[in-house]
Amino acid sequence: MIPSTYRKPKIRRLFGILFLCSLTCCIWLTNVNNSVVTEKVVAQTINQLVQEGVERYRVGDFIGAVGLWEKALQGKIKNPEDAVVVRENLARTYQYIGRMQQSKENWEKVIAYYLQVGNVKMLGRSKAELAQVYNNIGQSQKALTLLCSPNIDITGCAGDSAVQIARNSKDVEGEITALGILGDTYRLRGSYEEAVKILKQSSNLAERRNKSNYFAAINHSLGNAHNSLALLNYSRAELASEGADTEEAEARFLQQARAEDNAAIVSLQKSREFAKGQKDFQREIEALQTLIPIYYRINNVTEAANSLQAATNLLEKLPENQTRVYASVNLARFLHSTGSDGKLGGKYECYSSQKSPQAENLLNQAVTIAQKIKDYRAESFAQGQLGHLYECYGGDFQALEFTRKARLAAEQDLNGADSLYLWEWQAGRIFRKQGNILQAIDAYDKSLNTLESIRQDILTANRDIQFDFRDTIEPIYRDLVEMRLSLETPLQVSSKSLVSVKSSKGNNFGSALNTIDSLRLAELQNYFGNDCNINEFIRDKIEINEVKDDKTAVISTVILKDKTAIILSLPGQRNKYKWYEKSRTDLTEEVNNFRRSLQRVSENYDVKISQNIYSWMIAPFQAELDAAGISKLVFIHDGILRSVPMSALHNGKQFLVEKYAIATTPSLRLTNSNSLNRNNLRVLALGLSQQAEVNGRQFRKLDGVEREITEVINKIPGRKLLDDNLTKENLKRTLSQEVYSILHIATHGKFGTEPQNTFIVMGKDNKGSNQILKFNELDQLIRQISRNREPLEILTLTACETAVGNNRSALGLAGIAVQAGAKTAIASLWSLDDEVATIFSVDFYTKLLSEPKISKAEALQAVQKTFLQEGTTASQYNHPGYWAPLILIGNWM
Repeated sequence: MIPSTYRKPKIRRLFGILFLCSLTCCIWLTNVNNSVVTEKVVAQTINQLVQEGVERYRVGDFIGAVGLWEKALQGKIKNPEDAVVVRENLARTYQYIGRMQQSKENWEKVIAYYLQVGNVKMLGRSKAELAQVYNNIGQSQKALTLLCSPNIDITGCAGDSAVQIARNSKDVEGEITALGILGDTYRLRGSYEEAVKILKQSSNLAERRNKSNYFAAINHSLGNAHNSLALLNYSRAELASEGADTEEAEARFLQQARAEDNAAIVSLQKSREFAKGQKDFQREIEALQTLIPIYYRINNVTEAANSLQAATNLLEKLPENQTRVYASVNLARFLHSTGSDGKLGGKYECYSSQKSPQAENLLNQAVTIAQKIKDYRAESFAQGQLGHLYECYGGDFQALEFTRKARLAAEQDLNGADSLYLWEWQAGRIFRKQGNILQAIDAYDKSLNTLESIRQDILTANRDIQFDFRDTIEPIYRDLVEMRLSLETPLQVSSKSLVSVKSSKGNNFGSALNTIDSLRLAELQNYFGNDCNINEFIRDKIEINEVKDDKTAVISTVILKDKTAIILSLPGQRNKYKWYEKSRTDLTEEVNNFRRSLQRVSENYDVKISQNIYSWMIAPFQAELDAAGISKLVFIHDGILRSVPMSALHNGKQFLVEKYAIATTPSLRLTNSNSLNRNNLRVLALGLSQQAEVNGRQFRKLDGVEREITEVINKIPGRKLLDDNLTKENLKRTLSQEVYSILHIATHGKFGTEPQNTFIVMGKDNKGSNQILKFNELDQLIRQISRNREPLEILTLTACETAVGNNRSALGLAGIAVQAGAKTAIASLWSLDDEVATIFSVDFYTKLLSEPKISKAEALQAVQKTFLQEGTTASQYNHPGYWAPLILIGNWM
C-alpha cells in the first residue's frame, strides 16, 4: 500500500478519507498511520458513520471501525470514487485484523473500479496490495501473477502486472512497493536468491530517489530472505553430515549459512533502526522476532536475551491487533524454549521443563486480545501455545484443556485447518505420554486426516515450511506408525518358522501402511514444493497389496530414532513386520558403507556388508516369499535406504536380483499399474558426449554416448538430439511435432538437496554456455507442448548421480517419474560406465520388444543378470558397482 501523502484522489464532494499507510497488514512498508485523515462535507448520516469509524480506528477499535464503514457503503455513496476510497481503507483494515477473505473481496472491487475508469497508476498499486493478501493466505502463485506475471516467452514482467504498470507510469513509490512484495513472494516460494536480487532492486531504487520511509520495510524483507538462505544451508549441512565422504561439503554449507546469518543480522538491525526513527513499533518488534533465533543460532546468547527483552518491552506500545497476538505467542515460545545452556529448542519440543510465568502471562494477554478482536486463528495459536507450555512441565489436565480451547478456536476459523492439525497432534502427544495409546492414536489420526486435507496447500504455500517439516509434520506420521505397530506382534523366530500374532485392535497394519504412504506423499510434496502438484498423480483408495500380479510382494521400511520397521505385504495375505534394532545414526553409517563398497569398482567386492543388510531386511521373510512363489519385489523405502540398490543384496550364494525382479516406488498411490503398451513405441533419444560446465562445476566427456544413442534409435524408431543440437529450443520443437512414448536421456543428471538443483545438462546456447533442463521444466514441455496427452511410458537416464548418503537427493530420484510425468523411470544412482550404459540400453529395449509378456522389471533383471554370466561380453563388468546402480522407479509391469 502507498502512503496517503502520495495518493491525492480528486474527490468532488464526499467525505473524510481515512489514512492510510504504506503497505498493508503484513505490513510490508510501514505501519498503519491512524493520524492521517482528510475530511470533506458529506450527507450527514454517512459523514457520521465514516467519522465515527475513524475515531474507533484511532483508539484501536478496528472491529467497530470496519462495521461503521460497511454501513457507510450500504448507505449508497453516490460518488463511486469516494466509495472506492472507503473500500481501500476497509481492505487494509480487514487485513490488519486478519480477515483476509474480506480484504481480498474489497481489493478485487477496487481493482475492478480502477480498471473501468482507466486509472492505471492506482490499478497497479491496488494489484500490489491484493498480491500481499494472497501471500498472507498462502497463494503465492496468484501473488506472483499479479506482481510480475513472468512468462517463459518474454523477458521481464507482463505489461498488466503491478511492477510493469508502475514502471510504465513512472510511479516510483508503486515500483518500490511492487518490487518489495515481489521479493517477499519469491521468498515464500522458496526462490531465496531471486528474492534477494529483487529486494536489492527495490532498495537501490528507494535510495536513488531518497524514499527513506521504505528503508525499514525493505531491510526487513532482505533480512528475512537472508535468514531463509541461512536455514537452507544449515539444512544442507545437516544432510551432508549424514552422508559419506562429505566433510568438505558440510563445511562449505556451514560457511555459507554463517555468511547468510551475518547478512540477515545487518539487514534486520538496519530495519530496526529505521523503524525506531519512524516510531514504527510494529516493524521494530518484527525485526527483533527474526533476530532472536539467529542470535541463538550463532551462540550470541547475550544479544538474544537483550533482543528478547527489548521486544517484550515494545509489546505494550502496539495496538491490540493480530500482530500483537502473534508477537506475544512468538516471544512466549522464545522465553519457554530457551534452555539453561542458552540453546533455543524446536517449536513443539519440550526443551525446558521449568514453567515460565512471563511466557504464561504473555500468552494469557494474547488470548484476551484475540478474543476481543474476534480473531479465532490468532486465539487458536495463543491457546495452543499455553497448552504446550503445560505439556512440557507436566500439567496434563491444564494442557489438555488449553489444547481443547485451541481446537475449538481453530474450528471456528474458516482457514483453521493448518492450526487444527497441530492441536490434535498436541493432544495425541499428551495422551501418549500418559500411556493412553488408543486415545493417542485417535488424536493422531484426526491430526493426519486434517493435514491430508491441506497437504498440498501447506507444503507449497510457504516454502519456509521445509525447515519445519522435520519438527511439525514428519513426526506425526512416524509416531503414529510406531504406535500402530506396537499393537501388533512382530515376527518371532521359533524352532519351526516365523510367526506373527494378530492384534485384537482393528487393522493396525493397514492403517500403518496407509500412514507410511501418506508420509511418502508429504515428503515428495515438501521436496518439490510449487514445482509439482502431487495430487494430480494420486490414485484414490488403493490398498497396499492391490497389485495386478500375484507374484509381486511389497516391502516397506520406516526409519525411527532407535529402530527400523520392515513390513512385508503379500497378495491376499496378512501383512507381517519385524524391527531392526539399530539407531538411525548407526543405520545411516551401515548403508553408507554398503554404497561405498559398491562404488569401489577397482577393488574386489566383499559381500559381507550386503549379506548383513540382507539378513535383517529379506531373510526373516524368505520362507513366506518362497511359499507364495514371489518373483518380483517392490520396495517402498524410507530415508537413507533410498540411496542404495537392493539388487546388490547378497544371501551368501547369490545376489538378490538373481532371484527376483526388483523395482522401487515412492508410493503405490503414485504408481500407474497398467502394463506397457507396446504398440507404436517411439523414442526420443537425447545425448551429450561433450565436456560441460554448469555454475563452475565440470562434467566429464561421455565418450560412449553417441554409440548408445545410435543403438537405441536402431532398436526403436524415433529421433535423436545429440550434443550441439541438444537445446531447450530444439527439444520444445521436437516434442511439438510428434508423439513419443519413450524418452531416453544419456547426459549428466544431478539430483540435489532441492529440486532447483535437480537437472540434466544440455548442449550450449548461443552464448556458448551449457543449458540445464530441470525436471519440472521437462514435465511442462511434455504436458503443454507435446500432442501426447498420455504420460510417457518410460523415462531412462543413464548418467545420473545422487550424493552418497543424501536422502534428499535420493528422494528427488525417487520422485523423478512423478515429476517428469512418466509411468516408469529407469535411472542410475551414480553415473554408469560408458560401455555398461550401451550394453544396458541395447539389451533392455531388445528384451522389451522381443518378449511381449516380459515386464519392465523382468527386462531390467535379465540385463543385470547378463553381467553376472561368465563368457558374455558384459561379464567383464560383473562387479555390482557397474550394474547395480540401475534402478526401476514406478510402474514395474
